[in-house]
Amino acid sequence: MRNFATESKPNRQKGGQWSGPCVMYRFLECTVGQYMTRAVTTVTRQLSLRDLEALFEKHDFNSFPVVEEGKMVGIVTKFDFLKAFAFTTGQMVPHYDELMNRQVAEMMTEAVAHVEPTTPLTRVLEMMVNLKTRSFPVIGPGRELLGMISREDVMRALREATSES
Repeated sequence: MRNFATESKPNRQKGGQWSGPCVMYRFLECTVGQYMTRAVTTVTRQLSLRDLEALFEKHDFNSFPVVEEGKMVGIVTKFDFLKAFAFTTGQMVPHYDELMNRQVAEMMTEAVAHVEPTTPLTRVLEMMVNLKTRSFPVIGPGRELLGMISREDVMRALREATSES
């Protein structure tokens, strides 16, 4: 059993930087606002699946936030896109063009797990692992989209926090 009372405590150097074997403590101080991607490609509810497919082809993203009047109203993922093509034996198969003319509003997910700029990256990492999610929208107090935080952003924070400077 670990005795946390006798384990070494992190040491701070001048300027507040962590030193010695406890460099992981720097990661504990990292927040979403420090590492999120601010320039985010968004879509609207009216976008067709045909245009959405082109965006997925153009960008290496797994999802796009759905934004209207500056506020995030949902998210549409590649999984949501593919759901349009999942049929059951009791369902008539629509024509491909008919499916591709559907709007994002019909496929998007409205209840979206999201984070705020002040959320610690340790919490984001926990959410990513538990929810098996690649990224989260970063939302402000008025539901405005401020950015996205992705696995790559968290990996960059880990790399920077643990590299000796």
